[in-house]
Amino acid sequence: MLLEKSNWKPKVNEVRMRDEWEAIVGKTIARYTRNIYMKDTTLTIYTDVAALKQELLLGREQLVININEYFKETVVTTIMVR
Repeated sequence: MLLEKSNWKPKVNEVRMRDEWEAIVGKTIARYTRNIYMKDTTLTIYTDVAALKQELLLGREQLVININEYFKETVVTTIMVR
């Protein structure tokens, strides 16, 4: 597939992740996360809510699994919360 041969796939995944973020993580988390960025397979999530930050840090592994299941491929291997 053209997308996989080019280097566009990570960028397409990032755009899709932003567009479908609420469907992936739910309304509450989506409401309190302000920016998400992808670099290679590292997802960086920004939030100003300390409790949510802690919850995301503790649930990183499960979130990686959920995201990859949603995309039906390995899109994320690491999550950073800031």
